[in-house]
Order: sequence, then structure tokens, then C-alpha cells
Amino acid sequence: MKPLEGITVLSVEQAVAVPFATRQLADLGARVIKVERPHTGDFARDYDNTVHGMSSHFVWLNRSKESMTLDLKSEKTKPVFERLLAEADVFIQNLAPGAMERLGYGTEVLRERYPALITCNLTGYGDTGPYKDKKAYDLLVQCEAGLVSITGSEDVPSKAGISIADIAAGMYMYSGILTALLVRSRTGEGQTVNVSMLEALGEWMGYPTYYAAYGGEEPQRKGASHSTIFPYGPFRCGDGKTVFVGLQNEREWLSFCENVLQKPETAEDERFVSNAKRSEHRQALKELIEGIFSKLNRNTIIDRLETANIANARLNSMKEFFDHPQLQARERWQAIDTPQGSIQALIPPASISGVEPVMGDVPALGEHTNSILEEFGFGNMKI
Repeated sequence: MKPLEGITVLSVEQAVAVPFATRQLADLGARVIKVERPHTGDFARDYDNTVHGMSSHFVWLNRSKESMTLDLKSEKTKPVFERLLAEADVFIQNLAPGAMERLGYGTEVLRERYPALITCNLTGYGDTGPYKDKKAYDLLVQCEAGLVSITGSEDVPSKAGISIADIAAGMYMYSGILTALLVRSRTGEGQTVNVSMLEALGEWMGYPTYYAAYGGEEPQRKGASHSTIFPYGPFRCGDGKTVFVGLQNEREWLSFCENVLQKPETAEDERFVSNAKRSEHRQALKELIEGIFSKLNRNTIIDRLETANIANARLNSMKEFFDHPQLQARERWQAIDTPQGSIQALIPPASISGVEPVMGDVPALGEHTNSILEEFGFGNMKI
């Protein structure tokens, strides 16, 4: 039996955050009924067409779900939607602020009608306060949460390369729903879970927030290097490739000088005798390190780093990650079906003893509409 087998999730979802949360629930065996707009569906279906003609975002976020198309503004479909709500354990949505209320399905109404239902709402900035009606997209929330101010080079701020605000919010929705299910198992009562993208990403911004609020200055952008620890970041090798090095303490610094640079006297240089000194003189130290690395290829440098027990990494492309030898050795990719053929999907990262994750198909738009209508007693209805 899957951990969430028997749990039905009804989701009016689009884009990234909520689909990410519900896919985690589907991975654990919950039945996820994804309600989409007729004809167009979740607009993430059209973000790109790179995966056998399908959107890379959509195939990532929507495996193991059932797709049902419903016009929620139509009086004709209200009995269908309300029957689904009555049978669901969890209802989750990320429409524009106030949209569910205008449709007659605000949280207070749902709490009264369906006392055992767990309701989960995603907002950009929360359901109160001066920003409650402000539009929120991932990049914009990254800006408001200060992430862009500390990401990028010294000259140019940058957003994160993935939808990190959406993903953070999705993970808190997921954990919040699991918590609400646990509470309901003890009390029999549903809960309301509210998550804002700003507050979700803000939780992840704890270190730089404290650093600036109590330290009196903003963390400095250092590109791929660490803002306060050095050497910690990318270094160019003699073959034109890049290796990333991470030192955490003085013991590792001594080993780095002796076994990697093979210049133990560097550790005695007054400019480099502490992390604070190394950070202060990082340009001089970077030139010294890359001067040595320029005579070696990346594999030789990594061999030295491994021998010295110094943390390191290659700068992989996304294709190199897809083919990563560690993922291959651990058999972390599994074939799943889509409307356009089979693709490889990464198995969920939390491996639970005795539990095989659900790795179901990616649905076509409205693929399950008729079967769901029939199951819930609306077999003769044409939508």
C-alpha cells in the first residue's frame, strides 16, 4: 500500500508551484485530479515544446495525475465540481487572488460545507497586507525577497536559473498538506493551509537576511564564489575546463596547500593565514591558484583534491547531469509514458524503505474527463 493511497486531491492548478506540490503527493500514491481550462488547459503546457513536442515544465510537474477539463464559470459544471469537492480529501488552488471567492468556493465557504476537507491556497504575497492583490511571478518574488540582490556577479545581479520561489512554495504546500492530513487523522477535522511565495522563499533567505539586518552591510555578490569563504568556488584549469573547490576550515587549507597546490609555504603567507585574510586578498590568491592549475588538466586537479580530501565538483552542463554516472549507478532514472511517447523521469529523492514511488503517465489535456464524469454519476453530461 502506498503511503497516501486512498487520499484524493482535487487541484485547480497551473504553472509550477501547485503542480510541483501535487506531484509530490501523487508520487506517494494520492489520487490527483487536475482541473484544467477547456481547450487550453494549464498554460504551462505551452511554455516550450522541447520534450517530444511537449513542454519541459509540464512533463516534469504532472506525471501520475488525471486531467479533467471543466469550465468553473459555467452553472452547468457546478454540480460536478461540488461532487468532486465532497469526495476529495484535499483541495488546492493557485488561481489569481479572489478568483475562487468570486466562483463561490472561497475558503470560508468550503470550511463550512466540507468540514473534513483540507484546503490549501497559494498566494504571491499572502491574503492580507498591501501586497495581497499584487501579481506575483517567480522572478518578481525573487526580486522582492532579495535573492536577486545577492545572486550574480559583482557588476550584474541575476535571478536563480530555476523557478526557486515556486519550488519553495510548492515544498511548503506539500509539507503543510501532509501535516494537515496527520492532524485530521487525529481530530477528524480538515485544516486550511495558506502559503505565500514571498514567505516561502523568505524562509530560505535566512542567512543573508540576518547578515544584513544585524551585520550592518549587505552580502556581496561574488558570482559562483562564496561571499565570505575563500577559496570556495570556480577555478580555471589548464585544459580550459572549470573545477569548483570548497574549503571549510584551516585544516583543509593546510592540506590544500600541501597536497593540491604542492606549495606548503603558501599556508604561511601572511595574506592567507585565516579565512578572513584569504577573503580580503582573494584576487591575489585566485591568481596564485589558477597559475598552478593552468599547468594541469581538470582530472589531475580533481585527483589531487580527492587525495587531499578537499570537497570539489565539476561544472556540469545539464546534459552531463542527465548522464551523470552517480545517477546511472544508482538507477535513479525511470521510464514513464506521455501522450507523445516514453521519457526518462528522475525518481523522487526521498527513498522510503518498503515504498515504491508512483511513476505514472503524464496526461493529455482532458484525458480523464469522461471517465471521471461517469465515476461520479455524470456519465450522460456533455462538457
